[in-house]
Parts: sequence; C-alpha cells; structure tokens
Amino acid sequence: MQKNTISRRDFMGGAAVAAAFTMVPRHVLGGPGNVPPSEKLNIAGIGVGGRGADDLKELEGENIVALCDVDWRQAADTFKRYPNARKYRDFREMLDKEDKNIDAVVVATPDHVHAVASMAAIKRGKHVYCEKPLTHSVYEAHALADAAREHHVATQMGNQGQASEETRLVCESIWDGAIGQVREVHVWTDRPLNGINNVFWPQGVDRPTETPSVPETLAWDLWLGPAPSRPYHPAYLPFTWRGWWDFGTGALGDIGCHEMDPVFRALKLGHPTSVEACCTRVNDETYPVASRVTYEFPAREGRVAVKVHWYDGGMKPPRPEELDEGLQWGTGGTLYVGDKGKMLGHRLIPESRAKEYGKPPRTIPRSPGHHAEWIAACKGGKPAGSNFPDHAGLLAQVVLLGNVALRPALKEKLTRVKLLWDGPNMTITNLPEANQYLRRAYREGWSL
Repeated sequence: MQKNTISRRDFMGGAAVAAAFTMVPRHVLGGPGNVPPSEKLNIAGIGVGGRGADDLKELEGENIVALCDVDWRQAADTFKRYPNARKYRDFREMLDKEDKNIDAVVVATPDHVHAVASMAAIKRGKHVYCEKPLTHSVYEAHALADAAREHHVATQMGNQGQASEETRLVCESIWDGAIGQVREVHVWTDRPLNGINNVFWPQGVDRPTETPSVPETLAWDLWLGPAPSRPYHPAYLPFTWRGWWDFGTGALGDIGCHEMDPVFRALKLGHPTSVEACCTRVNDETYPVASRVTYEFPAREGRVAVKVHWYDGGMKPPRPEELDEGLQWGTGGTLYVGDKGKMLGHRLIPESRAKEYGKPPRTIPRSPGHHAEWIAACKGGKPAGSNFPDHAGLLAQVVLLGNVALRPALKEKLTRVKLLWDGPNMTITNLPEANQYLRRAYREGWSL
C-alpha cells in the first residue's frame, strides 16, 4: 500500500475544492488567515533579536516558520533556536515570498517600524501581534485600528499586563465603588532613569558627530526604515533608540501603554479633551530627561470628569498620607484618587482599609494568558483583550498624544496654552501647527 502523505498546502487546496460543493465556511477549513482551532498557526517574526525573541518563546506551541531581522548578530540566538525557519533581513521581501505560508506575524522592531510592518501584514490578511507602543505616531495608531477592522484579522498589542489578575482587581474594585468616584489618577515611572546615575537609555542629548563604520552584520538602511536617513552610530541601537524622536517614543511610549491600560479599562476612558506637558530641557533629537503630562477626560457613562497625570524620569506625585509608614513608595506605580479613598495599584490604602474591604466581587473572566488570547483569536475565538480596533488603537493614540505636547517647537506656546483635542476628528483645535506632529513623513520606498 502507498503511504499517505500530504502537505499543508495540498490539503488546503483540496479542502477549498470540497468547500465549493459542501458550502463549508472558509474559516472552518483554514488556510492563511483562516486557521481552525485544531491546526497550528504558521508564524513569522519581524524583529527577533530582543523582545521579539521572548514573544516567539511564548508562541512555540505553533509553527515558527520565518524570521526577519536587520541585525543578524542580535538575532543569532533566535536563529539557532528555530533552525528550520527561513531567514530574512527585509520584512517586505519576507511577506512577498512567504505570503502563502504565513498565517500570523509578530512585530517587535523599534517603534518607528511598528506601523509599516504591521500594516504590510494586515493588508495581506495576516493576523498581527505588535509590541507596545502600537505605533510611533497618533495617526498610525488610528490607521492600524481601522485596517485591522477592515481586513478582519486578529490583533494584539504587547502590553501583557492587560491579561493579569491585577488589572482585573483594579477594574472590579473601582466598579464596586471601593473608593467612590475617581477624579484623579497619577501614573509614574523612573524611566529613562534607573536610580540616580544608572540610565536605561539616554535622553536630553544631541546627535553624535562621529561616523563609525557599520557592523557587517547590520543592514543599517533597513534599520532606518521609514525614518529620515542619518549616519550609523552605536548610540542608536540595539536598545537606546527609545530616547530618539526619529526612532522611539520615550518613556511615555515605552511604559504608558502598560501602566495606563488598567486606568483606561477601569474608568472606561475614551478620547481626552485636552493634554498639556511640562518637562526638562528639550531638543529636536531626543526626548527630555523628565516630563509630566496631564490629560483631561470628560464625564462619561455615569462617571465624573477625571484628570490623568503622567510622570517620568524620576518625578512622581506627593506621597499619599494614607500610605502606611515604612511601605515603599516605589519607582513606578499608579495611584487612584476617589471621593471615598485611594488605591495604590490594585490595593486600597491604608492597609487597614485594604483588610476591611478584602477583595471585590469577581465579575470579569480571567485570561488564559496574553499571547494565548491572541492565538485563540487567530483561530476564530473572541477578540484578544488588547486588539487594535477595540482597545489598543485608542490607548496608543492617547498615550502618544502626550508626546505631541512635548515637541520642542511647541513648548514656548504650551507654557501658555494646553492642546485641545477633538479625538473623533483627529484634530488639535486650538493650535493648528501642532497637527503636523500627529503623523510623520516616510522616506521614499516606505509607506503605510
């Protein structure tokens, strides 16, 4: 008897013919972008030498079939881990050549490439997992959310805390009225600093003038992608790109989509009505060393108006009187201020109040895991918790709007006026010249 062997592609071709006669829905049959629950996804990684390597490890229950990175030295360990995956430097080439073999894509590049890589995959009908912040600009976040909705693909932003128990406890406590109506929220991080002299990445610095040679393992022009051309310098990578306007989104972009996520969920926030910022010295190359950004949100759904204050670079709000003596204030955290009390993270303060209250009623389903949510959505399950159209797109837009208020060209004017925001129309209404910073121009050869 002849041994029965059949490839995945051959099977999909035969199934499609059968469907013409049996009227079986395409999402049941599978195929790229339409994978049934019983079949493994074929996943490609774009940016696999840093955070992308960790994302792929979470997805090893599926098939890792293609890997793309512009720096093959940084990606070497990932290449070794998946020796059968095909390797590329240019994600555009990978998506063209692997179009029929890929169901889903993980994007974990520097921020300035997030949107162009994710959009290229979405337009091909691929499911997309993209690291936070979703994009480099406000406009890009809006565009990706619209595209994901239009192409009916499963998406997830990489703010894994949204799937946590802590996020659910924050929501359940506030919805239970544990601290009454919330009128203020303070969110802070020590980044880009860690301690006094230990720096995560430099900010408040000028462009280097040296022009060292490009390492042989790095495709520098591809690393620049849609950003303006400039000479290579190790000051920009592999991690320090976060502090540069052209490549990263500063401390707010790095941490904001993590720490503000439970705030948005618990308070059911939409677009703010205004944003204003103050900061240390700024320049046209890097974000300031420290900043404070204040968003004002209107009353909504039976909730009062609320101000959300963001602090970075070691700045933070005053220590709350309710915090028990001896307890650490923390280098990063979230403080909710309500009419009837305060909550630090997911726990009420003081400790006596936390013990008195206990835990809120359990009203929110628990998550199987951040990456597991996305895999299930790719296979026809419910949308993941931080999908682009329903949540991540708006969250990223609002977070990145704070960076618009930090732009050096606007700082003198913003000492006298806050930016008034018309979210549905994507427009700053009181300072028209600020609207240019909602989006950016791309180098020739790169686009959404």
